[in-house]
Amino acid sequence: MLLVTSFALVIPLELIHLPASVLLGSMVAAILVATRGGGPGVPPWSFVVAQGVIGCLVGRSVGPAILLTMLHQWPLFLAGICAVLLFSTALGALLARWRVLPGSTAVWGSSPGAATVMVLMSESFGADPRLVAVMQFLRVMLVAFVASLVARLFTNNPAAHPAVVWFPSLADGAIWETLAIAVIGAIAGAKLRIPAGALLVPMAGGIALSGTNLVSIMLPPWLLACCYAVIGWSIGLRFTREIVSHAAKALPRIVASSCALIILCAGLAWILHFAAGIDPLSAYLATSPGGADSVAIIAASAKVDMPFVMAMQTARFLLVLLVGPALAKAVTRWTAA
Repeated sequence: MLLVTSFALVIPLELIHLPASVLLGSMVAAILVATRGGGPGVPPWSFVVAQGVIGCLVGRSVGPAILLTMLHQWPLFLAGICAVLLFSTALGALLARWRVLPGSTAVWGSSPGAATVMVLMSESFGADPRLVAVMQFLRVMLVAFVASLVARLFTNNPAAHPAVVWFPSLADGAIWETLAIAVIGAIAGAKLRIPAGALLVPMAGGIALSGTNLVSIMLPPWLLACCYAVIGWSIGLRFTREIVSHAAKALPRIVASSCALIILCAGLAWILHFAAGIDPLSAYLATSPGGADSVAIIAASAKVDMPFVMAMQTARFLLVLLVGPALAKAVTRWTAA
């Protein structure tokens, strides 16, 4: 039933090109199964390996070109990403203060990083990954919808969605090198009990090895889809009827918080446009709070400064990785006081 429901949900989401459709469809299918009498458990080793593959995916995206763009414009990047982080943390703190969500969960759910990574890291730092997933993926959908509308306003060409080649030809050795980094790094991170180590150790290895051209990371779509499904099932099967009821009651305020963050980031984009001369669409896409994959698709089909957009998104994600745990602890102490 879990497999059939997952396919029934994922296929329509793929047809409408919804970001993270495999993960979202699998997670919703698992929630439906879990709240109607339970379901099979996902083997822990598969969840660990799936995190390792996602770590390699992130490591591959942080290339030398993006790092050089960050270095050349570091004052602008620092100001922009700190402003977005301040907005998201403030909104998360308000959700925690008003007892909508626990402090750590509210901060990780509001964090403007890669949604899947934020969900995976949140559990290691005391947050409820189920509620974090609700917040993150709801915002991903809102950001993708609004960003698509904004892109259409500034360009005559609608966003293109290239066909996905699910089973591409594999380069000799590249797939095995990638799997070695993912599996060995994930197991090492888990065994060493590093917080979110199954994700962070392969990510660090991927950045170092792919950035120096020692390894070419290859992640075919079928492999990513399997890992997204495993992660979606692992999160969704932990839901209970009580959690679903709590999420439903908090949903209006979560949506309001996401919309407020989108509006604040749009204001920041307006400031970047007038103060730094960044074209409006590039500034907006660069400051969009989360959904970097959907932002990349929209940016690729429009006339924007692609290196600037992706460098801003990547720099903000890296900063959230560094300071996210400290911010979550600070907000938890503040709400407790």
